[in-house]
This record gives sequence, C-alpha cells and structure tokens, in this order.
Amino acid sequence: MNLTWYDWSIVIALLAALIGCVQLSRNYMRSVADFLAAGRTAGRYLISVAQGMAGLGAITIVGYFEMYYVSGFSLIWWGFTTAVVVLIITVSGWVLYRFRQTRSLTLAQFFEVRYSRRFRIFAGTLSFLSGIINFGIFPAVGARFFVYFCGLPHQFHVAGMEFATFPLLMIVLLALSLYFVFAGGQIAVILTDFFQGVFVNLVFFAILAIFLLQFDWKILLEGVSAAPENASLINPFKTSQVEDFNFWYFFIGIIGVIYNTMSWQGTQGYNTSAKSAHEAKMGSVLGNWRMIPQTTFLLFIPVVAFTIMHHTQFSQIAGQVQTALGEVTSKPIQSQLTVPLVLTHLLPKGLMGAFTAVILAAFISNHTTYLHSWGSILIQDIVMPWRKAAFKPRQHIRALRWAIITVTGFIFCFSLLFRQSEYIFLFFAITGAIFAGGSGAVIIGGLYWKRGTTAAAWTAMITGSTIAVGGIILHQIIPDFIINGQLFWGIAMAASSLTYILISLLVKRRRFNMDKLLHRGKYLVAEEMKIITAAPQRGWKLLGMGKEFTRGDKFIYIATYVWTFIWTAVFIIGTVLSLTGSISDAAWMKFWYTYVWINAIAALIVVVWFSLGGLRDLRYMFRALKTMQRDDADDGFVVQREETETN
Repeated sequence: MNLTWYDWSIVIALLAALIGCVQLSRNYMRSVADFLAAGRTAGRYLISVAQGMAGLGAITIVGYFEMYYVSGFSLIWWGFTTAVVVLIITVSGWVLYRFRQTRSLTLAQFFEVRYSRRFRIFAGTLSFLSGIINFGIFPAVGARFFVYFCGLPHQFHVAGMEFATFPLLMIVLLALSLYFVFAGGQIAVILTDFFQGVFVNLVFFAILAIFLLQFDWKILLEGVSAAPENASLINPFKTSQVEDFNFWYFFIGIIGVIYNTMSWQGTQGYNTSAKSAHEAKMGSVLGNWRMIPQTTFLLFIPVVAFTIMHHTQFSQIAGQVQTALGEVTSKPIQSQLTVPLVLTHLLPKGLMGAFTAVILAAFISNHTTYLHSWGSILIQDIVMPWRKAAFKPRQHIRALRWAIITVTGFIFCFSLLFRQSEYIFLFFAITGAIFAGGSGAVIIGGLYWKRGTTAAAWTAMITGSTIAVGGIILHQIIPDFIINGQLFWGIAMAASSLTYILISLLVKRRRFNMDKLLHRGKYLVAEEMKIITAAPQRGWKLLGMGKEFTRGDKFIYIATYVWTFIWTAVFIIGTVLSLTGSISDAAWMKFWYTYVWINAIAALIVVVWFSLGGLRDLRYMFRALKTMQRDDADDGFVVQREETETN
C-alpha cells in the first residue's frame, strides 16, 4: 500500500464534500430542462471551470502523461500554432454562438430542425455509438491507475473466496458516478465539477511548484538528452523519428479544432447550460486561460518522469519502476502506468493523498458528465423522435436515468473485454471519428450555409463513419497498422466535407430559413432579445466584440489576444532562427525553463481568478433556479416538422 492513513483521509474528505454538493443540488432539480441543461442558468466562469474539469478525466491525465513522456516539450512548440486557431474560434463564437441561438437542448435536436427527423435519429444513434465506444475504456484506465498508484493488491480474499480487485474497483467507481448524476442531473454535474476543478487546479499548482523548486534543470537536460537524436524532447526541429505524436498529429488536430467545434457530445450538457449565447461565448474564451494550470502540470511532470527513468542519478527508482512494469504484459498499458509509478516515488505524504483525490475527482467528473451526455442522447435523439407524444416530466427523467444505467453497464463490460492497441489519444481520435468524421461538415453547413441539404448531411455522416469503423477494425486485426487513429480521423474529415459540398450543389432545393432557425428578426425570443440583437456590428467587431460586451469583457478579450500573440511571435522567431541556424539543446532548455515559470505564475493567477468568478456564478445559478418558472414543454421534443424554407 503506497498511501498512509493521512493520505486516505484527504481522499475521504474530498468525497464527503462532493456528496454534500450533490445533496444540495437535489433541491433545485425540478424539470427536464434542469436535468438536461441546469435550467440554462450557468455563467461563464462556472461553465469554464466545470467543463474543463469534465473534459479532463482520469483517463485524460494518463493520456497526457504518456503523450508528453514520448514527445516532451517539443510537442508544445507546435501547439503554439494551435493557440491562434483556438483564439479565433473562441472570440468569434464560431459554431457555439449560433448553436446557442437555436435553443436546441442537444445537437441532434438541431439536426431535426435543420434537416429531418430521420436524420436526427441516424445522427443521434451514430453519436451515441461513437461516444460509448470511445467512453468504453475510461473505467479500465481509471481503475488500473488506482490499483498501481495506490499499491492495491490485485486480488483479495473474503470468506475463503478470491476476488479480483480491478473489476470490483470499477464497479465502486461507476456506482459513485451514477449516484452523482441520478441525484441532480446537470445541476449536480456542474456543481461538483466546479468544486473538483478548483481542488484539482490547487493540487496541480502545489505539485508543480514543489517540482520546479526541487529539480535542477541541468539534471533535467542531461535526462532528456538520453532520447534518440531525432526524437528530441526539447528541440522541436529534431523530431523526425517521433512516432504518432509529431507534426502531422498536430496539423490534423488544428484542422479538427475548426472542423469539429462542438461536434463531440461527451459534454453536450454544457453546450446548452449557459444562461445566454454571450455567456457561452465568454466561457469558451476563458477556456484559453483555464487550461494554463492543467497544461503546465501535465507537460512538466512527464519530462521529470523521463529524467528519472533515464538519468543515472535516479537508477534505483528507475529499476523499481521497471520491475513493477514488468508485471504488465501489454505495451500500451505499460505506457499508461510509467509516469504514475514514477510519481509514487517522488510525491511526499499528503501530496500522495491529494493527487489520489485529484484522480478520483477527475474520474467522477468525467464519468458523471459522459454518463449524463450519452444517456441523454440515447433518450433525446434516438428514443424521443420515434414517439408521437412527449414524455410526461417524471416519466422523462425516469427514462433518462435508465438510459444512464444502460451506458454504465456497457462501458463496464467493454472495459473488461476490449484489447487496447494504441495510445489513449489515438484511440480517442479513431473512435471519435465514427461521429466527428462527418458531423463537422453537417454542423457547419447547417448553421452557416442555407444551401446545405439533407441528402448532403446523410452522405457526409455515412462517409465519415465508414472510414472510422474501417480503421478500428484494421487496428484490431493489425495492431501496428501503418495508418494511426489520427490519420484516419483526418481522412474522414476531408472525405465528408467534400461529399457534403458536392451533394448540396448537385441536389436543388429551396433555401433554408436561417432567421427562424437562429431566432433572428421576427423570430426573436423575448428574454434573449437584448443579447441576440447585440451581435457585433462595427469598430470592435474586427476583434469579435460587439455592443453586448462590457469593459470587463473587452479586457478579457484583449488580454487573451495579447497572451496568444506573444507566444505566436515567439514561435515565429524561434522557427526562423532554427531554420536559418542551429540552436543548441542548452539554449532550448533555457527557453523551456522560462516558459514553464511564466506559465506557473500565470497558473496561480488563473486559479484565484476563476475560483472567485465561479463562486459568483454559482450564487446567481442557485437564485435563478430557486425563482424561475419551469416550462414542462421545454424538453427537446419537436412537435412537428414545420416548413422552414423559403424561395
């Protein structure tokens, strides 16, 4: 056992606090819209922190550990280019703003309004299948982490009978997640995700600060220098031999950021929970800052772990880790466990418990959000469109809960049986592409192009899913197949976009009524009139800022621009210098030293700033939920397919 009683007390204290939050949320959940979208009452900081925590997950932490253990600082260099793209998307409100204007509770509800009910059912089914397959390995990765990090026995005996720890631990963790979702729906999910997000950021910063002060960067340089010559962890221009996590991984990722904005429905509850389109947009912009504590921690720790495993000064620790890894026969699982096992030898008492609590929080937040999302999609986008009449409110919530139980059962069985053959993030890419390969074209075309047709939507989705499923099958037959999951995703995006455009141009039909879809003009919704009519028009519109922006909003936007463009300028200058001359590894290490310290200071500011802002948003959310009038008809059921096209 690697944890002391003091460490376990930290874990138990966090869990007790979260259960208290869940119990509080039960008093405010009074309608289907509350269960699905927290009554659309969440503010920007609450959305940003909670959604960030929901997307983190125990599996994501492990995934980042194994990715940066292979690529180190070099991968972050190419990530500087992604930052500009993300900034443009977030400040412009790309996709998110228009989707919020549709007032749809799920993406597939939008598909029915924009395309057809049959397409809604098909897209909802595809999204659901893609999601639960992608979700399928989450419990296994999380439970395996706890077994090895905490030093739990692989088997235990009760009444003379032997039981395996791994499946039983999955059952316990999934049961906790189920309880959180059942009690308060999306309200409980947002509330617990927010407090977990604050706690995780604090622990990340504490561990990061200790390691920064503890480790000599000269030793780190000697450690990372053990990497092969063309697989450098610090020089991004010496990475030609890096497999999978290289330039092409990021190039496809950049395209995917644009193409698949809001495609992934694992956090669909957050897509509809904002109190207005503007708050949703601001929450997205704030995500650029929210990521700083997480990214800095998840980058630096694997570099330290690589040094421990390759520097002669730490040979004793490396030997103990290698012995533990020798008990695991699967190479993908060995890569998942390397950094966590190194941490068991580095973290002192107290921080061991705090980091265990972080992984527990990440596991619960990620699972509650995903269970809520995929269970909701099963009912909202597959079952409901077949019904001639809407559910009654209590019946509706009961159906949602049964759907969530169904998803839980599936991912438990999948985790026990599936053979993982790729890195976690490559598995995410190929399984996500079952839906995301074609959905980007369908979403963008539906929100921005009045000539986009239903036939084009069908063709794009079928094309993308076929390519992705083919890739999954090939990797099960040939584990080392030459085309990895990221490349399959890129192929699916390109093929689906081309087919959507061609079919839309070839099939003639009346143009779609976009004003009605987006509640513009005579279709404005009264309570959102001030926000929606204040779309960017002049002056500040070049920076994405309209009349609805306060001084504080403008300050956030400008600060985000400045931060992003500083690192973009660094990228341009560094690239020019590297291509015209030679930068030594020592010089690169000095740069990364400066980069990490700047981000560590920024992380401290962000932790305090977002925690205070989120508490303010929570107070507003509870006041609104306490006094607002519920509409039982606001349940995502489309009564009829009205005519929405004009000549």
